[in-house]
Amino acid sequence: MKTYLIKNATAVNEGKIFETDVLLKSGRIEKLGRDLSNANATIIDFNGNYLFPGVIDDQVHFREPGLTHKGSIATESRAAVAGGTTTFMEQPNTNPQTTTIEKLEEKFAMAANSSAANYSFLFGGTNDNLEELKRLDKNACSGVKLFLGSSTGNMLVDNEVVIEQIFRNTQMRISAHCEDETTIRENLAKYKDQFGDDIPIKYHPIIRSEEACYLSSSKAIALAKKTGARLHVFHLSTAKEMDLFTNDIPLKDKKITAEVCIHHLWFAAEDYDTKGTLIKWNPAVKTSTDRDALWKALLDGRIDVVATDHAPHTLEEKENVYTKAPSGGPLVQHALIAMLQKHKEGRIALEQVVQKMCHNPAILFDVKERGFLREGYYADLVEVAMNSNWTVSKENIYYKCGWSPFEGVSFDAQVKRTWVNGGLAYNQGEFATELLGERLTFDR
Repeated sequence: MKTYLIKNATAVNEGKIFETDVLLKSGRIEKLGRDLSNANATIIDFNGNYLFPGVIDDQVHFREPGLTHKGSIATESRAAVAGGTTTFMEQPNTNPQTTTIEKLEEKFAMAANSSAANYSFLFGGTNDNLEELKRLDKNACSGVKLFLGSSTGNMLVDNEVVIEQIFRNTQMRISAHCEDETTIRENLAKYKDQFGDDIPIKYHPIIRSEEACYLSSSKAIALAKKTGARLHVFHLSTAKEMDLFTNDIPLKDKKITAEVCIHHLWFAAEDYDTKGTLIKWNPAVKTSTDRDALWKALLDGRIDVVATDHAPHTLEEKENVYTKAPSGGPLVQHALIAMLQKHKEGRIALEQVVQKMCHNPAILFDVKERGFLREGYYADLVEVAMNSNWTVSKENIYYKCGWSPFEGVSFDAQVKRTWVNGGLAYNQGEFATELLGERLTFDR
């Protein structure tokens, strides 16, 4: 593996912005400091460009196995590193689902043969796999995922006795999709009676309503408090839910944590008029008031993590009528850049972007030696030119599905290079020919 010497970088790390050089050797950060030298190193001069730890995205759907016409570990991990995401945690609702230890290990084998980025997987809880979950080693993967709202196949967990047993029988963090299925079904039936299958997309946040979100998330949080489980609530979307979370203790001591996704920070209900089903997600993008409340909670520490819920579908699938158009969209290539654009607009500090996208996911999931610029840590790094305007178009999208909800959007910042485990995974439009991603390890 090459030794790299990064010169004249503007680093953002652990609440500070500072000028530094960085020596990368044997896959690790060997040295951070000024005026470093190494006769054997390949020198890359940042000329003041920004240096971030690699983004850790704790919620992606890379569609392998079984749904690879939408995306694969190979294609979506390449898109990830092009956007500065060096580590991903993939969800269990593939085909077959990741609900046995055997299927979990099969996924790890797939990633070892195809991933450009570091990887782990969440183990899916169901109404009937509690005994399998009990056998799962706490360091085997990134955590347990529960769909407490509708999902594919039998992944909806709605047996309250089983849910409590899952909460009581794992030391791993439980990540939950929280929407109340009964509320959603009742709302959907009402609008189907009125419109049939072709329900106007503007009703999506009314069907998958604030009430549906709050009922489910509040119930999950109450159960976590009762059992002492470590609960992480995925992709929050409403102002009302923000009252369920606190910012009065350090993240490492929090049992109940919160996450928001890029699309809920960027889009609002008025965008359905122009974007249609391309911004159909579950939970739904809601009002601008909800969006403002999410930003407020992110900045004051009630929300701990920013992720993507990257979930590609083909354009043909997305362009169906409401009831047949799947929810989800591709985001992992543009997540960091979108947050940096919000920094440019004065909405969030650079230090907070790094905290929410790099440091906090590592802390929350007990990831070993990643997520920070620290000597001895794995060299997962991103170079960003902060004043390099470009526009998202089909020609520069790397998702297998070939589209993005950000098409036509111009960004001021651009990812130039991404290192994964000390190797140059992405270099100004070119990808490494070797696979650099590694299986995550954990300190639990």
